[in-house]
Amino acid sequence: MLDRYLWGTVGRISPEAPVPIVNITGTSVVLGGAANVAANVVGLGGKATLAGVCGDDADSATLRDLLGTAKIDFELLSVAGRPTTVKTRLVAHSQQVARFDNEVSSAIPPATSETFLRSIRNSFDSASVVIISDYAKGLLTGEVIAEIIATAKNRGVRVIVDPKGRDYSKYSGANILTPNRREAAEAASLDENDPELISKAGADLVSRLDLEALLITEGEHGMTLFERSVPSVHFDTAARDVYDVTGAGDTVIASFAAALGANATLSQAAQIANVAAGLSVEEVGTTVVSGDAIRKRLGSDNANVAQFV
Repeated sequence: MLDRYLWGTVGRISPEAPVPIVNITGTSVVLGGAANVAANVVGLGGKATLAGVCGDDADSATLRDLLGTAKIDFELLSVAGRPTTVKTRLVAHSQQVARFDNEVSSAIPPATSETFLRSIRNSFDSASVVIISDYAKGLLTGEVIAEIIATAKNRGVRVIVDPKGRDYSKYSGANILTPNRREAAEAASLDENDPELISKAGADLVSRLDLEALLITEGEHGMTLFERSVPSVHFDTAARDVYDVTGAGDTVIASFAAALGANATLSQAAQIANVAAGLSVEEVGTTVVSGDAIRKRLGSDNANVAQFV
């Protein structure tokens, strides 16, 4: 998908309705969704191959151009009559005023799904990690997810999922999931206000889904890593100021996966992801976090972790 920004200033309230009048001073468009995940992997020095679907429209041409500029390999299928997903954000004085989504989220045709799966099978041979970035936009049906996981497992490749929805059984066979606090609560059928939510959800999901690990992101409270038969580890937020959480989840899974691909331990990868997320939310808009920035924030005291960035 694409993230489009309308930047402006507010000087007065409209006489027509109680809404601000935004004077547009500039526009920009960047890679969003799974494309932002791929951009963050490349930004950390990794090699990413992006696979997915988009529309057959002018926005799909923009998407492909941006992927080429970012040096991201891609296998994209254009679906006729379907728009490329675009999220347009109106930002004034560094504050998001409104967001407009242009998308269709219904399931793509079965024939397109099969073509998609055929197009990506060879990519698994050279992969160290497979990321499933589920935005529930119609491509990742249960059948497609199962086929991706099975193919990766047959190649001995780890599968990391940024999940969506309440039913996580569709991710059966995946190694690691990275839900946020609300998503973990829904998947574990727990009250989000439960003070013991994180510990309960983590233990339940790792056991019930037979996961290698679970990384629950907690916004301003950092994140917690759960592994089988190992005590959980909590990481306090590394953010100094929070300006915009847009794309933070993409940054987390990209940096976590890139670190694992560089042979970091789960705990080291989580520490890197926590720092990357902190850097991401300090910027307004969808951003790509660099390895240099992560190493600088980690500091010399964490040289054993920084070597995997």
